[in-house]
Amino acid sequence: MYLEHFDMQEMPFAITPDTSYFYSYGSYQEALNVLLVALRSGEGFIKISGEVGTGKTLLCRKVLNILDDNFVTAWLPNPCLTPAGLRMALADELDIKYARNMGQHRILSLINDCLIKLNTEGKQVVLFMDEAQALPDDSMEALRLLTNLETEKNKLLQVVLFGQPELDERLAQNKLRQLRQRITFSQELEAIDINGIEGYLTHRLRVAGYRGKPLFQHNVVEGLHCISRGVPRVINVLAHKMLMVAYGQGVFHVTLQHLQLAAEDTDVTIPLPTSGFARMGTAIVSTVGAAAAAAAISLGA
Repeated sequence: MYLEHFDMQEMPFAITPDTSYFYSYGSYQEALNVLLVALRSGEGFIKISGEVGTGKTLLCRKVLNILDDNFVTAWLPNPCLTPAGLRMALADELDIKYARNMGQHRILSLINDCLIKLNTEGKQVVLFMDEAQALPDDSMEALRLLTNLETEKNKLLQVVLFGQPELDERLAQNKLRQLRQRITFSQELEAIDINGIEGYLTHRLRVAGYRGKPLFQHNVVEGLHCISRGVPRVINVLAHKMLMVAYGQGVFHVTLQHLQLAAEDTDVTIPLPTSGFARMGTAIVSTVGAAAAAAAISLGA
């Protein structure tokens, strides 16, 4: 596609959670710091919330990569679990062998034995639950009961909940107040502000191997922040499309025209003010079809 054109080694704005692209800025660095401090202090429940596309899964994987051998981790990306399914999934993550027809009480006993053994070896066990807002109520309660496993001095299991703002709404319910009271640390991932977006773009381009002149003009950066509202996933989608169009036109920088084309092709954005493009006149209209066709041809090559 455009990698050779811009002299890059890999796609800089892919939406997969590649931890090498983690951007240490603002609430993202704060959340990472909170997680590391809380986990090393042995707290029970930790909650990280954020809107769709703000990078919760990327943060989760970043922490998983950072934790040293003193930690044993379990990651459950699928929250659609019954209480029995939750216990079995945790047992699988901890490499506990059990018969599939084994009773739940026995599985819980095996989990407890495993956690005690790991604790005597000086290990801290952490369960990371992604998309926690979708966990059923009875499974939420089962998760709380798992954290009752403890010695006189230590919790045998720590839990980190990653979820959308709906998770906070659910935890505010009276029936989940016992779990809510056990959350000792809570952090919200916020969108990237206008001061951080240029650094975000530069960081991802550098990780991808780009070493040339700045690709995104300042007014493009401002417009991109306006349209994306600073949500990393939306930024990535728009930036990727802008590079495609620039490549299709054979140019080596990104303009407001490219941003307009990318925005028109993306459903999750708000319109950029028309006045921002008025000075371009009819030139935009005449080039839209040609640029889109060129990018399409390049994709098919």
